[in-house]
Amino acid sequence: MALPEPFLEELRARTPLAELIRGRVRLVRSGRQWKGCCPFHDEKTPSFQVYHDHFHCYGCGAHGDAISYVMQTQGLGFMEAVAQLAAAAGLAVPQPNPEAAAADEARQDLFAVLEAAARAFSRRLFLPEGKAALAYLRGRGLSEQTIRDFGLGWSGEGRGALAAELGREGFSKLRLAAAGLAKEDGNLNYYEFFFNRIMFPIRDPRGRVISFGGRTLGEGQPKYLNGPETELFVKRRTLYGLDRARPAFRAHPSTGSPPIVVEGYMDVIALHQAGFPTAVAPLGTALTEEHLHELWRFADAPVICFDGDAAGARAAERTIELALPLLTHEHTLAFAELPDREDPDSLVRRAGPESFRAVIAAAEPLFRVLYRLLRGRTGEATPEQRAALRARLDAAARRILDRALAHEYRRTLRELSFLAPRRRPAAPQHRPEPGAIAADRPRQLVAILLRQPMLLPELEEELSRLDLPPPLARLRAAILQWWEGVPPLDSSGLIAHLNAAGLATETAKVLARVPLPVCPAGVDPAEARARWREVYHMLMTQPRLEEDVAVRRRDLAANMVPAIERQLAASKVALDAVRRGSDDDAS
Repeated sequence: MALPEPFLEELRARTPLAELIRGRVRLVRSGRQWKGCCPFHDEKTPSFQVYHDHFHCYGCGAHGDAISYVMQTQGLGFMEAVAQLAAAAGLAVPQPNPEAAAADEARQDLFAVLEAAARAFSRRLFLPEGKAALAYLRGRGLSEQTIRDFGLGWSGEGRGALAAELGREGFSKLRLAAAGLAKEDGNLNYYEFFFNRIMFPIRDPRGRVISFGGRTLGEGQPKYLNGPETELFVKRRTLYGLDRARPAFRAHPSTGSPPIVVEGYMDVIALHQAGFPTAVAPLGTALTEEHLHELWRFADAPVICFDGDAAGARAAERTIELALPLLTHEHTLAFAELPDREDPDSLVRRAGPESFRAVIAAAEPLFRVLYRLLRGRTGEATPEQRAALRARLDAAARRILDRALAHEYRRTLRELSFLAPRRRPAAPQHRPEPGAIAADRPRQLVAILLRQPMLLPELEEELSRLDLPPPLARLRAAILQWWEGVPPLDSSGLIAHLNAAGLATETAKVLARVPLPVCPAGVDPAEARARWREVYHMLMTQPRLEEDVAVRRRDLAANMVPAIERQLAASKVALDAVRRGSDDDAS
């Protein structure tokens, strides 16, 4: 009987291999692994290594997992060994039935479809049609060997080619859809999910393709697109690059080379090429509880190394919030801080592998990063701030479910707060005058749409209502004229159109980062949309608040009563907030 692979994976995960083997072999710690004398041949010097998911004897070559160990040491058949381990793990062995057999056959079919697609994508990358994609990858510093090692490919520029090619191998469009390679429009018409993208095969820990990610060339959005979740592919459980990182974990049992968690495909690939083979990344999601438990199977303190920007800082903060209840004396995290506006890929290409090695070497334990985060939120310049900080530190420690560790965290975090030098409040930094901030808002709105023209369909009406100065009004007219005739709403095409229309100077001024920064190229469209609406709201709210202040002043001049004074004060606070760039107090 063929047992379902998910059941076997669960069985292996629930069977601590060292505990199983220790019943027959005296094991001692060796780094993160265990070592003992091999049970399969006579030896006096231990050469038998036990890892978290397999064993290996460097003397006789014996190798296997928990199931094969029970089979070899007890002379049992496969099903007998599985039954014994399942009983110990509290699992029910699936019974043979046509449904289970059909489900297993369907899974194997999905693997076959995805492997065939991976071969097709890889082959296309090195054909003339993949020339631009291959040039892009080489321009990012990837060698041909790295490109082939990771199975990178090219989807093709239009839809239909993959279905035709795989159809010749006997794979129907329905099977492509089940594998996440195509989607159905509701009328039994199937369209390929990926086109005009560089393709990144996503593999399970055993190296089997379970999905793909695709990167568009040019300014199209979304820049990166992952395949939909399927029976094989679940994002919250999958780490990109884990299949290639696992041998690196095993190859360094004494040094315990930890997982390095970065943000994206290119970071993982660039780091592997640069000599950091333990790099992995989540797939378009924040780290999940499942991810952390998987990482802790390989190291006590995986290193989190997100991008050196505001988004990376927020991702690190979310990871700490997620990890706190899960921490134990054996499971924690470390955090490596990249230079501002750098990611691992850009740092390695700009300054070489040693620069990144220094970043990892300087990684800080979770408790220090947590303390710095909470101190930044609260401050510590006054007695009130220090009291508030200690309250937050205590609350963070209470989130740790391991009571002994929670006690140590509370004590350590409080010690850090007592040892920290008392700082005077920082001198206020220069910032643009409120008038400059308000006057710059129309430029910001146009700039965001220059960078993110795919927002035009939903923002056209608001854009048309704006009262713009002549240079911006000319740009708006040209933008709307361009949009009517150009289906692909990409930034580079729009800017080229404006330059050709004689508006190059106006465009350059709008995109300048002075007097205030605007939404940069490459930002997530949802973030850009939120920023546009925020700026638009403040721009439209300010005249109403100015009129409200004027009316309150006239009312107060005519009738000096406390109620009108309070109303005037509230209106002035709201107006000042909007002028300075925050409408938290505006109604």
